[in-house]
Amino acid sequence: MEQGSSGLRRLFREVAKFGAVGGAGVLVNLGVFNLVRQATDLQVVRASVIATVVAIVFNYVGFRYFTYRDRDKSRRTREMSLFLLFSVIGLVIENGVLYTATYGFGWDSSLQSNIFKFLGIGIATLFRFWSYRSWVFRALPVREEPVAGGGATIADERLRQRVP
Repeated sequence: MEQGSSGLRRLFREVAKFGAVGGAGVLVNLGVFNLVRQATDLQVVRASVIATVVAIVFNYVGFRYFTYRDRDKSRRTREMSLFLLFSVIGLVIENGVLYTATYGFGWDSSLQSNIFKFLGIGIATLFRFWSYRSWVFRALPVREEPVAGGGATIADERLRQRVP
């Protein structure tokens, strides 16, 4: 039971860190989106794609150096390639929602665009969380080596050290 609650606490911390970086990324995304819409004559979805790309760069730095800083760093090229792949899929999900609302239903006021941009971000975030933690920022394998002087393993010791 203790090991299960420890795993649940780690997942909660991971979700909280992902949420902190993601929340800041949402602010960057919406801020750039509205800035581009106000400062240029670009169509709504093009402005959104630019904002999403800026947020992707921002989020990578936050995820790599804050949320998943303890994860495997040995294959950075693979990590970045997968991050970009899943980010592009998230970009399509996010902007697909906005595209459908804007061009499918004609909902293109500033308020409507922001609502559907935000909704698209939310749907894409579920996909991104799953894909980043499963494929991009992979956990390091736990080594099962005995600790000197007892039957405990290094993995057991790490669990005890992490539990407050």
